[in-house]
Amino acid sequence: MILEAIVFYIFSAVVVGAGVGVIAARNPVHSVLFLILAFFTAAGLFILMGAEFLAFILVIVYVGAVAVLFLFVVMMLDIDFERLRSGFVRYLPVGAGVGLLLLVELVLIFGTWEVAPKRLSSVPVYARARLTNTRALGDILYTRYVFAFEMAGLILLVAMIGAIILTLRHRTEVRRQRIAAQLARTPKESVEVVKVPIGEGA
Repeated sequence: MILEAIVFYIFSAVVVGAGVGVIAARNPVHSVLFLILAFFTAAGLFILMGAEFLAFILVIVYVGAVAVLFLFVVMMLDIDFERLRSGFVRYLPVGAGVGLLLLVELVLIFGTWEVAPKRLSSVPVYARARLTNTRALGDILYTRYVFAFEMAGLILLVAMIGAIILTLRHRTEVRRQRIAAQLARTPKESVEVVKVPIGEGA
């Protein structure tokens, strides 16, 4: 128990430090690297809580796809970050006010938090029921929250179609493939047999 607590505090400190590094780093590439470090340490915290499936998903999806995509975009695009930071001081009071409001809300939430000692247990519920973490998550997701899951999938589908429509461009100078015209062609239109006399070829 003491070892788990020590590892938890180490991982928590690394997550907080990485989050601060994401905001405070001047180089955007360093910010993305700090973000990847925060994802890895958060996955370690999930493993400590017995949620290994969420930890693997966090590493595979966010670190392996989203964070790497951010890194490639930051490295490939020539973005003037100094110009983006020029309005930081101007919008600092608004950001500080929003951050203070969120802090007050968190204090109010945790100030009224009550812990029931009888409900605390070091063994997760799914472990007592002899279910794997993935099976327990799937049972809840596809039974109790199936409507929200389907709605989330529908929203993502609509967003994907909208992104395709917004980025689709019809250029007049580019020849487009017409599959119907290709399938309607006959062998006589596609192949032409030319009889070349002997000795008169190229």
